[in-house]
Amino acid sequence: MRIVVAEDVMLTREGIVRLLEGAGFEVVAQAQDLDGLLDAVERHRPDAVVTDIRMPPSRLDEGLIAAQRIRSAHPETAVLVLSQYVEPGYAMQMIQEHPEGVGYLLKERIFDVAILVDALRRITDGETVIDPTIVARLVGRKRRDDPLGRLSAREREVLSLVAQGLSNKAIASRLFVTERTVEAHTTQIFGKLDLEVTPDSHRRVLAVLAFLRR
Repeated sequence: MRIVVAEDVMLTREGIVRLLEGAGFEVVAQAQDLDGLLDAVERHRPDAVVTDIRMPPSRLDEGLIAAQRIRSAHPETAVLVLSQYVEPGYAMQMIQEHPEGVGYLLKERIFDVAILVDALRRITDGETVIDPTIVARLVGRKRRDDPLGRLSAREREVLSLVAQGLSNKAIASRLFVTERTVEAHTTQIFGKLDLEVTPDSHRRVLAVLAFLRR
């Protein structure tokens, strides 16, 4: 897998590059700002981009801007955005337009190389990856009339995994149950929460995240 890494802090960037190369990926270019990242993608057409959410010139949301532009111009290139902040709004903003082939992880998460590799494999396969800490915050948020109270403990667990972008097959593997059991749980969940049941994995992630943000 060919990857471009964008991060303005040199030591952090080099750490990410070493992790990727140690895991067998080819880092074809590095960038330290938005323009450099977009130029590198145009020149190298990588399989994936790993980018910090905050880079020059403004250090606000350049990673989100890059994700939107790259996914629009080069839909074959997946984008993994890294952030130091648990901000559900950023994740939702990123996947609204292009829910497939994108991921949003807390920066601390990627130094577990297994998590980084899994996220990159999944987004290059067209999946969506959302950091579990963000999902946990959304699921655990207090609501005056909490519809999540209708769900069993197992259904809440399945809901969290759906929100992270896992397929029914992946959820079944994680929970040591059959895929048919997961399908039954998701059907029950979507029914109890009045969400449309859809086989489109990206749309179901969007539906669940939108529901959890209410």
